[in-house]
Amino acid sequence: MEDREDKGFVVKDRRKISLDDMESGSDTGDEAQQPPTEEQAKAEAEFREASRKAEGQGRRELPAVSFATFVFSLSSSALVYLGEMPEIESQSSQVDLPLAKQIIDTLGMLQEKTRGNLDTDEDRLLKNLLYDLRLRYVQKSGG
Repeated sequence: MEDREDKGFVVKDRRKISLDDMESGSDTGDEAQQPPTEEQAKAEAEFREASRKAEGQGRRELPAVSFATFVFSLSSSALVYLGEMPEIESQSSQVDLPLAKQIIDTLGMLQEKTRGNLDTDEDRLLKNLLYDLRLRYVQKSGG
């Protein structure tokens, strides 16, 4: 019988970053940690400047952005597509059930993803809005 020498196996690291880089703190593989590009920084600065100018032009005061205002905004859009509210620009009502369903499903996904992270009022608001919108959807779709 032949004596075979067991050579084992060879591991080749094909990662773009080496362990030395990770230990030194330079993480070139993680784009989320990268500073914004010059173009991104410029766009953000322009957005802030435009926001300041718009505030100074006497435009109507909008409510602060919160979970409740976000959910109300989505539910208002669903009501528009259910034909329950007129569109702001045209003041006409139009039923678009697929779009209404998409928004209702989005609110449902939001409820799933935020489960356990909402305070009592936010949780109750979302549950009640979803119940109401789903009921209206079933009525409009003839179900």
